Amino acid sequence: MSVNQREIGRRVLLGEIRRHQRIPRINLSEITGISRATVTTITAELLREGLIEEVTSESPDKDARRGRPKVDLKIRGAARLIAGAKISNRTVSLVLLDFEGNQLASHEAELEHAMQPAKDLADTLAELVEALAQKIDKSLTDVAGLGLGIAGIVDAPQGFVHWSPSLSARNVQFGAVLETALGIPVFLDNDANLVAMAEKSFGLGQGHRDFIVVTIESGVGMGIVINDEIYRGTRGCGAEFGHTKVQLEGALCRCGQRGCLEAYVADYALMREAMIATGEMAERQVVDILASAKQGDEVAASIVERAGRMFAMGLANLVNIFDPELIILAGEQMQSSHLYAEEVIDAMRKSIVQIDKAPPEVVIHKWGNLMWARGAAAYALENVSETALQGMADHVG
Repeated sequence: MSVNQREIGRRVLLGEIRRHQRIPRINLSEITGISRATVTTITAELLREGLIEEVTSESPDKDARRGRPKVDLKIRGAARLIAGAKISNRTVSLVLLDFEGNQLASHEAELEHAMQPAKDLADTLAELVEALAQKIDKSLTDVAGLGLGIAGIVDAPQGFVHWSPSLSARNVQFGAVLETALGIPVFLDNDANLVAMAEKSFGLGQGHRDFIVVTIESGVGMGIVINDEIYRGTRGCGAEFGHTKVQLEGALCRCGQRGCLEAYVADYALMREAMIATGEMAERQVVDILASAKQGDEVAASIVERAGRMFAMGLANLVNIFDPELIILAGEQMQSSHLYAEEVIDAMRKSIVQIDKAPPEVVIHKWGNLMWARGAAAYALENVSETALQGMADHVG
């Protein structure tokens, strides 16, 4: 067996063990088409590395009655600790997972400033991951990797942030800054991509190879899964749904351009429109604007209604371009109904190409920031697993 074949075999078998949670060797051979002898050889390597472990099968077997219990293989949870974090406007949410993906601890903290220099934010994250690890009597150095979701335009493979509302400078090699501060590998991506990762791994995207996640919080994001993989574009800045244009020379977006969808439907957009319309200098909170709209306030109602129309236009554009099987709407604003009210979804359906087949299903997932952090941790878990397998290739002949 060549070195390349062995590397592929390790990757395939570890992935199947993770997917099935516990599985006997003979089933691995049947599922993957890898010979029993090779499965035995590779799983022995994985056992020696401590990445998997043997457990007594939960299913009855005739051999067990003769004193030979049937053995399954499973991922060894204690093999690695993985952290995941999601940066919101003024909040950081973190989770700690074991190598199986079980959540061991969580932590949330307020940020002093919504926008910070990269080093300051990295130092804060190092302190928070240390605090997270201490919840299970571990330290930062025990963590094998951190996955981080951040809003903005991110080149994930390079760990490079072109722009983010959380950073005071553009074009930052933020992954490197974070690794210097934390001393562990960091896997950085746009937060909406990591929501898509979460949906794919343990959310509503399970069982779907192609779907779109649209996130609405302080900004608008999108994650695209095509053929079971996150799509990022050639420059790492694809799927920027919030920065598609819905109005020529329109409202100013926080990215610096005008007419972006986000500039009409995001939190800051609603608050800005309310300030302009009323002439009041104090910012009104989004919950207050939505409540006023429901109570018949004409100004608030017109702001919310326009946001719904703009959002319906954006969703229709997505459907006409991608024709996805499923669209998942997720994020903090899903706690309110103004962007997924039936009239908004109806407006979307009326604006898409009409054929004699049902339009894509649109579903709502009202989950909080800790679930976003779990998506970041799932991303890190994939990368840490790959690093562990590559480390085996270095010294197993």
